[in-house]
Amino acid sequence: MEYYYNPPYFLLVAGLFISVTSGAAFEATLKSSVGNWAKSRSTRILATMKGPQLLLPFLGITIGVCLFLASGVQIFGFSAAIAYAIALPLTVLTSLLVWYQLGRILTQIEEGGSEALDLDSLV
Repeated sequence: MEYYYNPPYFLLVAGLFISVTSGAAFEATLKSSVGNWAKSRSTRILATMKGPQLLLPFLGITIGVCLFLASGVQIFGFSAAIAYAIALPLTVLTSLLVWYQLGRILTQIEEGGSEALDLDSLV
């Protein structure tokens, strides 16, 4: 009996699509929130920025990336269990670090405005 393995090309494309569309929603929400904050300089706006309205698209990005990575690993012939064992921790840890860094940047903006982000000093 021969076993034919069909790589999950559909999940690869679906994960990419979910990530890109969630990323567009994340960008629009973040730009809108920062724009509202810049007009009013209210600390309440920045405090609520990391709420569900920004978290939901971020989770969409995370789920899409996890699907994309796991499907990419499966295309190389690994089982689904191994692929998700690689992709899930990698995605979750990276997402947690990005979310933490976003919080730090928003705090810096709140304390010192956009001038607080001295990007030239990083070069």
